[in-house]
Amino acid sequence: MNELVRSLPSPTLPGLHLPCLDTHKGWLFKWTNYLKGYQRRWFVLSNGLLSYYRTQAEMAHTCRGTIPLSTAHIEVGDTCHFVLTSGGRSYHLKATSEGEFQRWVSALQQAKANATLLMHHSDDSGDETPVPQEDHALTQGVLKTLATKLEDLGTCNELIGKHGAALQRSLSDLEDLRGSADSTDRVKAVNERATLFRITSNAMINACRDFLDVAESHNRRWQKTLHYEREQRHHLEETIEQLAKQHNSLERAWRENPTSYAGVERAQEGDASDENEEAEFFDAVEDSPSFVTVTATEHRRSGSNQSMMSGVMPNDWTHNENDTTGTNQLQLRRTRRSRIPDKPNYSLNLWSIMKNCIGKDLSRIPMPVNFNEPLSMLQRLTEDLEYSELLDRAARCDSSLEQMCLVAAFSVSSYSTTVHRTAKPFNPLLGETYELDRLDEYGYRSISEQVSHHPPAAAHHVTSQRGWTLWQHITIDSKFRGKYISVMPLGNIHLQFHSSGNHYVWSKVTSTVHNIIVGKLWIDQSGDIDVVNTTTKATCHLKFSPYSYFSREVPRKVTGVVEDKEGTEHYILSGTWDDKMESAKIVKSSQGCSGSEGKQKTVYQTLQPKLLWKKYPLPENAENMHFFSSLALTLNEPEEGVAPTDSRLRPDQRLMEAGLWDEANNEKQRLEDRQRVERKRREAQANQALEEGEYRDCSKNGQDIEGHLPVWFEKRTDETTGESIYVYRGGYWEAKERQDWSQCPEIF
Repeated sequence: MNELVRSLPSPTLPGLHLPCLDTHKGWLFKWTNYLKGYQRRWFVLSNGLLSYYRTQAEMAHTCRGTIPLSTAHIEVGDTCHFVLTSGGRSYHLKATSEGEFQRWVSALQQAKANATLLMHHSDDSGDETPVPQEDHALTQGVLKTLATKLEDLGTCNELIGKHGAALQRSLSDLEDLRGSADSTDRVKAVNERATLFRITSNAMINACRDFLDVAESHNRRWQKTLHYEREQRHHLEETIEQLAKQHNSLERAWRENPTSYAGVERAQEGDASDENEEAEFFDAVEDSPSFVTVTATEHRRSGSNQSMMSGVMPNDWTHNENDTTGTNQLQLRRTRRSRIPDKPNYSLNLWSIMKNCIGKDLSRIPMPVNFNEPLSMLQRLTEDLEYSELLDRAARCDSSLEQMCLVAAFSVSSYSTTVHRTAKPFNPLLGETYELDRLDEYGYRSISEQVSHHPPAAAHHVTSQRGWTLWQHITIDSKFRGKYISVMPLGNIHLQFHSSGNHYVWSKVTSTVHNIIVGKLWIDQSGDIDVVNTTTKATCHLKFSPYSYFSREVPRKVTGVVEDKEGTEHYILSGTWDDKMESAKIVKSSQGCSGSEGKQKTVYQTLQPKLLWKKYPLPENAENMHFFSSLALTLNEPEEGVAPTDSRLRPDQRLMEAGLWDEANNEKQRLEDRQRVERKRREAQANQALEEGEYRDCSKNGQDIEGHLPVWFEKRTDETTGESIYVYRGGYWEAKERQDWSQCPEIF
């Protein structure tokens, strides 16, 4: 007995008194995912924590999750549903009956109140003086003390197990010897073992009390240390944010007046050329159906054409500094807006709407404005012109292959504005138009029109005074696949340069919005683009690599090769669709070893890569303005003299931009109802004309199956591709000058 007592921790108090918090247990149904739905789980509410297990037996070894109620938000729904939100995560739960639902909600609310009160009491009882830094020696001492107490608890645990088993055996023996002469000695042995067990239990209780006392005494100090570290991190983030804002301001200033920085740039160019005199390498282009490239071999630059810093273009690819046109146009620029109202923080259950849309065309499903951004699809189409200066530079190129590089970079640049833009644009109403007049600033003006509603199709035409014309007829096909939404633009983009006559054609890749049901939304671009010069037959094959968690490649990677009509490679393109694109001239190519799929690799030796395109930084506070770029912020800016069908005048879109989302939803519903009534009227007229023999083939007059005839575009067969597309018939800008909009339908 004495040996046992010496082996136990020193008892100080008879026991430990803790506040008694109610414990609630039972079965609930927890939402897991859209495949399995709600699954039955065993929930235990104790000491302000809600834990759940697959079965009651799991409580002994595995906990599936724990929700602290002190920081949780409880949202009560209907039909026995409620939602717990904690740490940015939401738990959707369902009770088996109304009575069980009420009991759980009451227990959770009471537990949350108790936990919050206990937390506030702990905070208020502490010393208010700040603790700037934890004393290392004190921390080590506390940890050592806690380790000692844990050893004591381990010793007590072993002794309780040992003597508990012995006590059980003695009780069994006592039952067997009931009524015998030897029972007195057995009873005495049992009493001794019970005494040992009681002493051991008391010692363990005291050891637990000591451990808890030490932990509680230092808990406040650790909390203050954590608070101090959080404040330091917050200050550091603010400092980094200020630096980023200054960086953005400098870049904007450089874009507006690059001549002020020309001297600095030339000095940096010289330094970089001297520093990188020896070997230059170009990163590998990953496997494609027709070619594979690996890292180029070392190549020493010589001559003025090769002494070039990455990111600085040769003279024939950059703006002519002696051209005074740009300076004069800078002086004529009007002041455009640089911000819109901040996006309201409205929550909406996405699954409640999307669960009925799996496999369907999203253009046929009415969506609230909560999923939209305050721009129409016509305006998003116009955003392709964000980097129109690439085409201005391409128009001045003497080499058609260098021109191809810039056109390919332009085709990639149109995706850079989508990296954070997971909201969908407004579906334009049939007959809706959008103009963008930037003659004074950038030398171009653009007009687009919604020419079809089912399927949704838009026609777009851009003319630039700086030597190029662009037009496109795009049809959007979108599908909800359960976990993600795929948006597939169908149709070609045409670009023609006035001086050379070079005519380029390419299409768009598939855009995919991931994590529709669970997690943070993110967008990816994947697929291939073939940019074809139909005049010279040169091509550029671009590959947009899909994002993979297990891939070692750079996310959002784009690679490509420029070939002439004989199939000879001249340039390698590489970069990312959200940041930049570079080109490297090929000086030598050779066949390497076979790849993993048996395809022969081509090894390219190249010159130093040159920057073709670099993304502009987003405006300040962009995260609260739908992540709009500087151009996107101006697209919905009110403009005088536009057509009455212009997207700027669309009331639901205007209300959403102002933050009045409820009013915008009502207005959107009104416009869609009106559009459906108008479509039925046109269909009835078309059927009547067909019966009377007056209805002509839509390929001749441009009417769609609903009897709609576009105002500014007409259907033609493209001579290059043989496709039937809508092209600009002319007259819009003349009508604007006269302010004669009599041809425009009333759609708003």
